[in-house]
Parts: sequence; C-alpha cells; structure tokens
Amino acid sequence: MPKKISTGQVISDKMNKTVVVAVTRLTQHPVYKKTIKEISKFKAHDETDECKKGDTVSLIESRPLSKDKRWKVLKIVRRGSE
Repeated sequence: MPKKISTGQVISDKMNKTVVVAVTRLTQHPVYKKTIKEISKFKAHDETDECKKGDTVSLIESRPLSKDKRWKVLKIVRRGSE
C-alpha cells in the first residue's frame, strides 16, 4: 500500500528535529452542502532541522517515531516570509 503524502504549512519549529504542520482541506457538509475548511495538525520529523515557521512543506507517512510523530518532512516546497 502506498504511503500518504500531504502538503501543509509549518506553524511551529520550536522542538528539536520536529515541526508542527497544519494541513488544510476542504470538505462539503453532508446536509447543507456548504464547503468547510478543516485543519489538521501533525507533528513531523525534520532530520536536518531546516524547516522554519511559515514554510510550506510536503509530508510523507512513516512508522511511529514517537508518541505523536507519524510523519516525516519529504521536502520544502516553498520558503515562508518569516
């Protein structure tokens, strides 16, 4: 089974070799059909510690690395302004 890949924005880089990434997706309400923005926050492993707050990164699913970390930073798509 292929691993999931997601794209999101780094919202915290204060931990050592870990970043918190907010992944935004649009879903439709089942009854009212309104488009809703849903945000999921994932902790991701950043081995080189080069991601900064505001960067857009690509994540790939991995084995459990700690209690909360289940993702790794695949690449930095775009550097942030900060």
